[in-house]
Amino acid sequence: MATAAVIDFGSYSSLPGAGRVQSRLDSRMEPSLCSADFDGIVGSSAALCAVLDQVRMVAPTDATVLIGGETGTGKELIAQAIHLHSGRRNRPFVKVNCAAIPTELLESELFGHERGAFTGALAQRIGRFEAAHGGTLFLDEIGEIPLHLQAKLLRAVQDQEFDRVGGTRTIRVDVRIVAATNRDLKSMVEENRFRADLYYRLAVFPLTVPPLRERREDIPLLARYFVQKHGTRMGRNIERISQYSLEALTNYDWPGNIRELQNLIERSVVLSNGPELHVVLPEFDGRPAPVVLPGRTSRVTEINERARILQVLKETNGMVGGANGAAARLGLKRTTLQSRMRKLDITRLFQ
Repeated sequence: MATAAVIDFGSYSSLPGAGRVQSRLDSRMEPSLCSADFDGIVGSSAALCAVLDQVRMVAPTDATVLIGGETGTGKELIAQAIHLHSGRRNRPFVKVNCAAIPTELLESELFGHERGAFTGALAQRIGRFEAAHGGTLFLDEIGEIPLHLQAKLLRAVQDQEFDRVGGTRTIRVDVRIVAATNRDLKSMVEENRFRADLYYRLAVFPLTVPPLRERREDIPLLARYFVQKHGTRMGRNIERISQYSLEALTNYDWPGNIRELQNLIERSVVLSNGPELHVVLPEFDGRPAPVVLPGRTSRVTEINERARILQVLKETNGMVGGANGAAARLGLKRTTLQSRMRKLDITRLFQ
């Protein structure tokens, strides 16, 4: 039986935090991690390093930051990094997910309310702006704030003052604002769904977190980070991941970005009983995820897929089904793999 090429995790140093991540995916070199001083952020790609350079520039200032990017790219981690590298690091970092709070409660959540301001307001309550005094307020999913609240939010962001719901006294605060969104706020402004003055006040320093498909070289590092994180929590001693699995992870487009990768690795750790990670590869419509090579033809994609399946079949001595069979190792149903084998003219080789 052929021996699979593996990525050995066991030789790496321990990983109490992402700031100490090291990688030896290529034994000839260890990439310099630009994320080394950002806890929880992992990577060395040019795309990520460019964002972290911006974080280093803006963090020491009190400039308002607007973080854009797709869902699951780690916008909250970037917001935390801005806070932790600022002069406010020892003050509160208060988070508000504007999409998770019902519209009728959002104003009270942000600005607080006085006793008797509305039904159920049995006592005075401070809002997130007051709770963040001296520190940083992170407004996640800012594009979900309704228009009728945006004028009051603009006043709070711009003038650092507001009134509690049902109150008459102006509250003044000292808060640094960091906002995030996965929406195109410029388009929303043009469609009159987001105030232009609020947009420009928030976008003093805009930065965009790249999707995972634009920083593929970080996927091995992230995979290792999540393997150690979840392996430690579950008591699994996982030391390596096969090369074909790593290549499949790297070539997948990850529409759910880092969140999707983390969920897949966690699921794989659950299914792994030995020292090698049993990777549950992404699957669409009953077909294995293709190895997508930009600019290449579908014929090249099929050749790569055929080679990958052949490699796994050789490693399992042609066994398709079962816990240790090729289908399980590829994260596919047995019938799905058999169908792909017939289409790629592999079946006759293992009869």
